[in-house]
Amino acid sequence: MSKRVGHLPGGKFYGSSTVGERGQVVIPVDARKELGLEIGDKVMVFGSHHGNGLIILKADLVTEYLQDLLKAVGLRVEDADRREGQ
Repeated sequence: MSKRVGHLPGGKFYGSSTVGERGQVVIPVDARKELGLEIGDKVMVFGSHHGNGLIILKADLVTEYLQDLLKAVGLRVEDADRREGQ
């Protein structure tokens, strides 16, 4: 069960994990359930802006955010893809 912790990003502590031999980390079950992470979901891993932690986001949410951002500046993802192909 997750616990509220005010000074952590997002304010939650889901549990702990150990980095395995291959660099793998298990995401605690409470976090997976609450965030809707399922087997096979892609995630993106970013470094925090303070350089002392990691941020893990579902890849499809990052894609949606970037699409919304591009739309906000008057571009569409398809237009950007076409430009890259030129």
